[in-house]
Amino acid sequence: MYKKILVPLDRSAGAEAALPVAADLAKADGAVIRLLHVAPTPSAIVAEGRVIAYADQESDRLQHLGMVYLREAAHQLAGLPVEYAVRFGEPAEEILEEAGECGADLVAMATHARSGMARLMLGSVAETVLRRSQVPVVLVRHGLPAAA
Repeated sequence: MYKKILVPLDRSAGAEAALPVAADLAKADGAVIRLLHVAPTPSAIVAEGRVIAYADQESDRLQHLGMVYLREAAHQLAGLPVEYAVRFGEPAEEILEEAGECGADLVAMATHARSGMARLMLGSVAETVLRRSQVPVVLVRHGLPAAA
């Protein structure tokens, strides 16, 4: 049913809660998992009026760090086929763009289970992706107490 599952990760254990769900779906359908990390848009780093790193150098650094993180996260996927992508910008927008560009037919991501004022004030990347995605989205709720 699914051929490519996009899993956005943000360096948090909460986001990684989606990995076992994506792995189960990928095993069942023989799908490829595409791990995505969205980093902030790079800019020059300036200290005391001097450029420490130019935007392209910072971009290379963030790209490298993102790939290292994604490769480490892939260890949780027990030998499944994995692709990697690092993008720069606003997370929800970049997740939606990546889903379209890579041909994902499912997005699996975690939500931090915020509600009420916290959700209104902070917004929700998962909610934006869920509302605007052209493909199905599986949300894994992170941060809820375990069932007894």
